[in-house]
Amino acid sequence: MNLLRIAKRDDISRKFEWVVRAAAILLSLVFAGLILMIFKLNPLEVFKTILIGSLGSEMRIHQTIIKAVPLIITSLGILVAFKMKFWNIGGEGQIMMGAFAASYVALFFPEMPKVLALPLMALAAVLVGGFWAFIPAAFKARMGTNETIFTLMMNYVAIKFVTYLQYQAWMDPAAKGFPKIAPFPEWALMPKLFGLHIGWIIAILCVIGVYFFMKYTKKGYEITVVGESVETARYAGMNINRVIVIAMVISGGLCGLAGMIQVSAVEKTLSVGISGGYGFTAIITAWLARLNAISVFFVCIVFAMLLQGGAYIQVNLNVPSAVANVVQGTILFFVLGSEFFLQYRVLPGSWWKKMKGEVA
Repeated sequence: MNLLRIAKRDDISRKFEWVVRAAAILLSLVFAGLILMIFKLNPLEVFKTILIGSLGSEMRIHQTIIKAVPLIITSLGILVAFKMKFWNIGGEGQIMMGAFAASYVALFFPEMPKVLALPLMALAAVLVGGFWAFIPAAFKARMGTNETIFTLMMNYVAIKFVTYLQYQAWMDPAAKGFPKIAPFPEWALMPKLFGLHIGWIIAILCVIGVYFFMKYTKKGYEITVVGESVETARYAGMNINRVIVIAMVISGGLCGLAGMIQVSAVEKTLSVGISGGYGFTAIITAWLARLNAISVFFVCIVFAMLLQGGAYIQVNLNVPSAVANVVQGTILFFVLGSEFFLQYRVLPGSWWKKMKGEVA
């Protein structure tokens, strides 16, 4: 006898969607507050400090945007793959390989004008990031391998490769034994606009580009159809394998571009921590945005505020990093959980029908 059963919702109104999301946010704040009280912290003070830490000054706003830029671009890359139901968990590795390609141009090419150097670095990052995503796509298309495991394992290959470069092959002799790669020359550094590196402009252009690609182009339509039903796509005469490869190359290319921005504008050199966990975080933000490019932009900004504000409360309130992670995790748990109730209904099981029959 089943106590509960789950049924998929056929359609939901915009009003219901907003009510569920608002309830999820409210509950997340309430439960996060209760957890903070267990740690003997004032929830209102913590939430206020998070806002101040992310938006309280021009410098903090800049730091929030700096965190949002790679997250936006990586989330767009994850979006393209997930729209096709290809579970690309390899964003970390694709960021890393894109950063590697851009670093190779910066460190081993002769000096060139910035107007040529930056596009060349970006092109190298997109190509290598796309190639890193092409490998699991090709295996999936030809052999039906599990893309989740394949892309996840490739993250560690990329990380170990960059670790080798940092600690051995590319280690800067001038660092006197300290394992670091030489800083980029000035011509390989991204310029600033309004006090911020121009990565924020690239992020906005990527949002617009992915939105129009997915909504108004033939390939974007094919990716969506393959994600909804492979059989329908095959019946319509689409080349499924080609669609898989194209989508993943675009996905990896965008992640690689995020890596280029990180090495050129933020770290100004290559290091093993360059990906910063954005490849995994982007999976969450892409889902929260419901695989919509415009929504990705706003979700990533809010998430960047959480990241920046969480770091700020550690210093300002003298709390351990675990507390900030608990707050972030609690909010994410409820917001992500709301997606379940937007897609499914929880109904009484067979016991309810039996009871009704007995009553009748």
